[in-house]
Amino acid sequence: MLTGDNRQTAEAIATSDITLVSGDLQGIVTAIQLSRATIRNIQQNLVFAFIYNVIDIPVAAGILFPIFGWLLNPIIAGATMALSSISVVTNALRLRKFQSKATSL
Repeated sequence: MLTGDNRQTAEAIATSDITLVSGDLQGIVTAIQLSRATIRNIQQNLVFAFIYNVIDIPVAAGILFPIFGWLLNPIIAGATMALSSISVVTNALRLRKFQSKATSL
């Protein structure tokens, strides 16, 4: 059971947008920069997935067969979908190397 001070601390942490563990206010700037980088990364991943799906699904469904006689082998279609997932995950992993831009407060 939490005592008065611990309860207030837990409530403050639960209701805050950003919780600093150390007293360094630079952590706020870093958190904002990381959140913006994350949003950009999500947008890039959506574009990657959209491009793969816009190209692969119609081709796998046979839309090019009447025009060119091309059919996409299901193994190739599965491989390109796996490649789509790999590109999205690889792009997301770039956030692990995130470095805060040095700014002075």
